[in-house]
Amino acid sequence: MLTETITVPTLVTGLRGFSNIPPFPNDVPCAPLLKLSFRKLLDGDNEESDRLFEASKQLGFFYLDLRDSLEGDSILKDVDELFTIGEQLFDLDGDEKQKYDFSGENSYFGYKGYGKAVIEKEGTLDRNEFYNVSKDDILALSPPLPAPAILAHNRALFSSYIHSAHSILSLLLAHLNHHLHLPPSTLPSLHRLSAPSGDQVRLLKAPPQDPSTAQPALGAHTDFGSLTLLFNRVGGLQVLPPPAAPDQHPEWLFVRPLPGCAIVNLGDAMSKFTGGLLRSNVHRVVPPPGAQAQVPKYSVVYFSRPEDEVLLRRLRGGDVIPALGEGEVEEAVPSKEWVLRRAMGRRVGGNVEEGWSGTEDVGRGK
Repeated sequence: MLTETITVPTLVTGLRGFSNIPPFPNDVPCAPLLKLSFRKLLDGDNEESDRLFEASKQLGFFYLDLRDSLEGDSILKDVDELFTIGEQLFDLDGDEKQKYDFSGENSYFGYKGYGKAVIEKEGTLDRNEFYNVSKDDILALSPPLPAPAILAHNRALFSSYIHSAHSILSLLLAHLNHHLHLPPSTLPSLHRLSAPSGDQVRLLKAPPQDPSTAQPALGAHTDFGSLTLLFNRVGGLQVLPPPAAPDQHPEWLFVRPLPGCAIVNLGDAMSKFTGGLLRSNVHRVVPPPGAQAQVPKYSVVYFSRPEDEVLLRRLRGGDVIPALGEGEVEEAVPSKEWVLRRAMGRRVGGNVEEGWSGTEDVGRGK
């Protein structure tokens, strides 16, 4: 397992808002995520690229420091504005927000209310609300969905954030493509900004919970797509690193939010594309530690997913991805179908087995 430790910056830079919340405590166990420099990756630094590949194989989670680059500064500015929009959005009346729940139309875009999804197969309900904004909607690749005024009036901001997030994640895909010895642009070509896909922006709020009845806001899961770009200021995200030895029991560890950094993780698609070589790791969201448990937890996320018609199966053309074993058969499901059945399967009344048919067991080291 990766063992690099993180030094918390003494100056708050990159993201506003960290100074207005209680500090993340120093006495809770935290995951040893590598911190990678976007600037170095942009410059083609070979050592930094090697670290990206190792992080993607070992844990599937890492920090991406976005400071010291024009594109990084741009997305950090957009994120600050989106945090403010998220606060205003979730302050709307419940009936108003509910108008934009499109689950009845078999769509995972729009609003999901508090307690409207299950967080484990046993049927426990979630403790958060979120709003999914479709990349295809914002970029006019699909008909526009109805939206609250606070979102409709800020489509240019969402477009800016989507373009920056996609560009950043495309760079990561290009580096991974190189290490997998795939033909040039294989991975980026499966994630074109101009092609229909399940890419989305998510604004999320998890309110404080009564300590006597607190439970996870989001249960143990892996992400559906390729790469996730997460920005948060309040803790609560936990990962379950693989045990260092077969006789060790895995332990949930917090991921400390860092100013100026995104938290990046790989999803099921990257595991499927590489025959499990790259790791889609299990994670969950629990009440924040320490005094942070007293404040709402807001997040801004970008989910990158393969284009709708891309088949999720191991890629051909390289000599690094393990080949299928003799007699081994793998599922080849279109990306759109995979994302839809997993997303809708976790909504109340959905097909729970389909909602939890990802790579969670692989992510636990099973």
